[in-house]
Amino acid sequence: MPPIEMNLTARIRKNLSASFTLDVDFSVPAGITILFGASGAGKTTVLRCLAGLLPPDEGLIAVGSDVLFDSARALDLPVPRRRIAYVSQNLALFPHLSVTQNVQYGLASFDEPSRHERALSILESFRIAHLSGRKPPQLSGGERQRVALARSLVTDPRLLLLDEPLSALDHLTSSQIIGDLRAWNATHGIPILYVTHSHREVFALGERVVVLQNGRIVAEGLPLEVLDSPSLELVAQLAGFENFFDATVLSLDKNSGIMHCRLDGANLELEVPLTRAQPGAAVRLAIRAGDIIIATQQPAGLSARNILPGTIASLVREGSLMSVHVDAGARFEVHVTPRACESLSLHTGSRVWLVIKTHSCQVVSGPAAFDPGLARS
Repeated sequence: MPPIEMNLTARIRKNLSASFTLDVDFSVPAGITILFGASGAGKTTVLRCLAGLLPPDEGLIAVGSDVLFDSARALDLPVPRRRIAYVSQNLALFPHLSVTQNVQYGLASFDEPSRHERALSILESFRIAHLSGRKPPQLSGGERQRVALARSLVTDPRLLLLDEPLSALDHLTSSQIIGDLRAWNATHGIPILYVTHSHREVFALGERVVVLQNGRIVAEGLPLEVLDSPSLELVAQLAGFENFFDATVLSLDKNSGIMHCRLDGANLELEVPLTRAQPGAAVRLAIRAGDIIIATQQPAGLSARNILPGTIASLVREGSLMSVHVDAGARFEVHVTPRACESLSLHTGSRVWLVIKTHSCQVVSGPAAFDPGLARS
C-alpha cells in the first residue's frame, strides 16, 4: 500500500534579538523541501523550533493532524514525543559503538528481535549493511552520513530535518545519498526539510524551495520557478546571478512580449522580457554569467537579440571556469571553460562580442519594492 503522506504546517514567531525576529508561515508536503538562504537568514532557527529545541514566542506547528506546538492553547509537545529526526553537520555518532549499535541506539524500548530487524532493514535501504560491524572512525565521510540518516530514520519519524549534513561531501556522493533517501521516503511519505545556502544543491536535491531572508520567507515554490526566474534581486543573488544593472525602460512591445531598456550611465540598450513597467520607469536587471556567450567575430543570423561589442578587461581562473570581465559600455562578467578561452585566444584587450538572449535578462525588484505576495509561487 502507498504511504499516507503528511504535510507540515508551521507558523512561527520568535524574537531572538533586538535586530532579528523569525516570522514565518508555511506548509510543505511530503518529499524534500529546501530551506534556502544566506548565513543568518533563520534556516537553522526554523529547524530548532520545529524540533522543539527552541520554543517559539507564538505560533502553531503541526504534522498532518498532530499538533506539536500551539501558543494559543499553551501546547508544547516535549521533544521525545514529537517523533522528529534531526541530522546536522555534527553527526554525533558514538565512536566506540559499531554501525549497528549506533543505529539501534534509539530503539531501547523494542525487544531484541525487533531492534535487529529494524536496524537490518534501514542499513540495507542505505546500502551499508556490509558495514554493520565497523565503528565510525573506520568509515568514510559518506558512509558516516548514511549511518547518521539510518539512525535517525530507524525510529520511523514523521518529519526529518537536515541541517546541511552533506555539505562536506562531493556532489556525486551527496546525490547518491539523497537518491537513497528519496527511495526510502517513497514508502514512508514524510516531509523532509533540507537546509542549505548552495543554489546548486537546491536544483539538484529539492522538489520545493522556501527562501528565507532576515527571518522572513521571501519566495517559495518549485526550484526552477523561484531561482531560474527570480522576481527579487536578493533571490537572484542567492541563485547565483552575477550581473546586475540599473536601467530605464525606453519602450514596450506587448505583441512580442519584450521591452527595450537603456542601462544607466551607459549608451547601451538591452531587449528584455516584458513586465508591468511603463516607459521611463527605473528597473533592475539581472543576468547570469553563464548565460552570456562570447564571440571573437561579429555574429550574424542569430535568434539572440542582444549583441554587444566590447573589450576584455580581465580574465581570472575560478576552479573549472574562467571568469571573463568585459567592458561593453557596462562591465559584464562572463563564464567560459578554460578550453574555450584557449581555443578563442582570449586575453586582456581582446575585441569580442557578447551574445545575450532576451529571456536570459531577468527584471528583478530590490528590497524597497518587495511584496511578499508577489514573491511566492
